Amino acid sequence: MRAPTDESAEQRAPDLRLVPAAATVWAVTALGLGLGPSTAGAVALLAGGLAVVLHRGRRTPVLVAVAGCAAAAGVVVGAHTLLVLSHPLHDLAQRGAAATLRVVLRDDPRAVRTSAPSGGPAAARVVVAADLVEATAGPGHWSGGGRVLLLAPADGWLGLLPGQAVTAEGLLAPPERADLTIAVLRVRGVAHDVGAPPWWQSAAGGLRSGLRAAATSTVGPAEAGLLPGLSIGDTSALTTEVDDNFRAAGLTHLVAVSGANLALLTGAALAALRRLHADPRLSSVVTGAVLVGFVVLARPSPSVVRAAVMGAITLVALGAGRGRSAMPALAATVVMILLADPALAVDAGFALSVAATAALVLLAPAWAHALHRRRVPRWAAEALAVPAAAFVVTAPLIAGLGGLVSPVAVVANLLAAPAVAPATVLGVLAALVAPLAPPIARGCVWLAGWPAAWLIAVAEQAAAVPGAVVPWPAGAVGALLMVAALGAAAAVCRSRRRRAVLLAALAGVTLVVVPARLAPLGWPPPGWVIVACDVGQGDALVLATARPGWVVLVDAGPEDRPIDTCLARLGVRGIALVLLSHLHADHVGGLAGALHGRPVGAIGVGPIHEPAWELRDVAKDAAAARVPLVALAAGERLSWPGLVLDVLGPPHPAAFVDPNDGTEVNDGSVVVRATTPEGTILLSGDAELAEQADLLASGAPLRADILKMPHHGSRYSSPEFLAAVAPRAVLVSVGAGNTYGQPNVPLLTTLERAGAVVRRTDTSGDVAVTAEDTDGDGHPDLQLVVRGGPMPARRR
Repeated sequence: MRAPTDESAEQRAPDLRLVPAAATVWAVTALGLGLGPSTAGAVALLAGGLAVVLHRGRRTPVLVAVAGCAAAAGVVVGAHTLLVLSHPLHDLAQRGAAATLRVVLRDDPRAVRTSAPSGGPAAARVVVAADLVEATAGPGHWSGGGRVLLLAPADGWLGLLPGQAVTAEGLLAPPERADLTIAVLRVRGVAHDVGAPPWWQSAAGGLRSGLRAAATSTVGPAEAGLLPGLSIGDTSALTTEVDDNFRAAGLTHLVAVSGANLALLTGAALAALRRLHADPRLSSVVTGAVLVGFVVLARPSPSVVRAAVMGAITLVALGAGRGRSAMPALAATVVMILLADPALAVDAGFALSVAATAALVLLAPAWAHALHRRRVPRWAAEALAVPAAAFVVTAPLIAGLGGLVSPVAVVANLLAAPAVAPATVLGVLAALVAPLAPPIARGCVWLAGWPAAWLIAVAEQAAAVPGAVVPWPAGAVGALLMVAALGAAAAVCRSRRRRAVLLAALAGVTLVVVPARLAPLGWPPPGWVIVACDVGQGDALVLATARPGWVVLVDAGPEDRPIDTCLARLGVRGIALVLLSHLHADHVGGLAGALHGRPVGAIGVGPIHEPAWELRDVAKDAAAARVPLVALAAGERLSWPGLVLDVLGPPHPAAFVDPNDGTEVNDGSVVVRATTPEGTILLSGDAELAEQADLLASGAPLRADILKMPHHGSRYSSPEFLAAVAPRAVLVSVGAGNTYGQPNVPLLTTLERAGAVVRRTDTSGDVAVTAEDTDGDGHPDLQLVVRGGPMPARRR
């Protein structure tokens, strides 16, 4: 084989001249979204003037392009943010006004899962992105556009398609992110006046249903739920267990439609055409048709269309015959997309899609070539290189967004890589042939079931590794730290001797860390007052009494095993009271595990007895354990040696609560204030804005040294409520990698700036609070003890 010439090497080098312009557009757009129209306008004026000066001075074209693009981005994002701020619904959302909206769905309703102890999928609520058509709020009525976000019950909403027009009623709320969303509507009830979907959406729905039906009738539940996600991004049947394992193993990107999916499909089509010695132009046309067909199959929602645009970049090299054209096309696409839709500048999916596509262009070919030189078959080399490159490039974004890192993710992705391509391609083929030839579709599913089963096994084993998910700094700092870590690892791995040292160091750390994670030394800490158990996405708080081994348990988490294990680690011999703040599954699902093998004095429930099916399950568990159920109401006081509980809320329980309205049930949470010799604790359940306002108006004593953050740290906590509590320490009981956007990081940052120490179970595991007068001033100093050691709470 002839060695490459300098000319051919130059052709393989990427052309990065448009990358600075794309990065500048992205930065200016994100800045304008965050700081508003005035900042965007100022940037536009300065950048425009700079572009004129540089052009007249005949400066480098790259600098002129950067300045010009910055000016254009400033104008566009400034105009968009100004329209959002001046929209009539914007101010009404700040006041929580009631409204009726006529909207057109922009995307599929996305399920917000609740706990499903049986292991199946569950969705009590959905999030729906929509375009506003008209609105009625108070005495006003408006017609016009704008983006809104609907938080709706799953019943009557989950099956809707993009492009359908619906009418929704509910309460307005301000959006959480500055992404050009005018308002959030917390929907009550089902959609009204539902219009027909476009024909192409109906056709895509039929193909997707065919794939689900073929999978359900051919392979097991886990594989049947995973295969549509791998193939077309349809995660509606993905089981809770598989979803959680994929998150812990760092494999979630495999079930999201992205440029990687499209690259795999178009790559398979190209490989087949090359085998047939097809003309390159014909190959381009056929591959483009495959791409368009996939867009229709995966439903042409905005997220899928964006992924298609990114995936189409890989076709540029085929048409031009040169790899250098791919990066300019990607950079130009980023500029055009952000100018057309500035909200994508703060969209995590868009960032991940761009990063993954850049990895396919810059890294994957070189890695595949290097593997092929080491006698790895070309098809296997490409199958390994594509997901590995995508993982490495997206890892900093994932770490910065989630505040978590999975040390096993690298190994899990490498093990998963060979199975991704066959499962994806076979799944798409099954969807396409299902309406015409169901037996052939089932055959494709049967074949795809083998790689899908391998992926499930990899995720399960990776998630079972102790310390599979560890805390990591969130935000830009976390992303930069991950870049530095990956760079250091790459530098070390360039030398065979350094690789040996690195492997030895990793082995040593594993031998020390893994046993410590399985049986942590010094746990539980002596003199603990309260422990927030890491039970996943749910609440379970253990309060100590003066009687050794006896506790009060507030909520039991979503499943039996986590709370049973946490109580065993604490040496709990008996439970004086199990207090259930409200009857959502993530608070009562683990009740049987808490009762298992332990004497229990009573189980306390509040005045809201919805959902009724959960109350029946609680009563069944109580009867099986021969534990009485007792009713709790505001004003009651319960006491044990060393612990007093005052029930503060709900001050005004509603006469009727819709069991399908999660907000109404949350606002019926039992809120208690615990008094201990070491300080006071406010346990707030999932109380949201309405109950918090009622508590403030009631004059209840909310001041506490320790706060259990309401509703897993969601954004629905008022500044007035938090200021009234004024805690020194804050516990956030929340599950790693949850899909609810919890906890709200800006809210926790505000608490930290006010002097509180915040600890989260998703990043720290079990968190205990101890109190000891270390300086002899008569005031106990709070210490937050996590698996990594004690963290002192600030004293005022």
